[in-house]
Amino acid sequence: MTIRTRKFLGAILLLLLATVWALLGMAAAQMPWIAESGWRQAIYYVVVGMGWVLPAMPIVSWMQRPDRAKSSS
Repeated sequence: MTIRTRKFLGAILLLLLATVWALLGMAAAQMPWIAESGWRQAIYYVVVGMGWVLPAMPIVSWMQRPDRAKSSS
């Protein structure tokens, strides 16, 4: 797979990850023990807002891998 194809697929995966992460984060934020406290909400949104980076890192590193050298026959 060429780097161009990996970057295209990786961009789609990152958009999908960000969308699903945000929807799940918003749904979980409605839990009463988070919703009733402003401090817990602030901490929750900071942690969840930065948390998508961890699952995104392997996708980005996969996207940046160089192409394999073509063997000359």
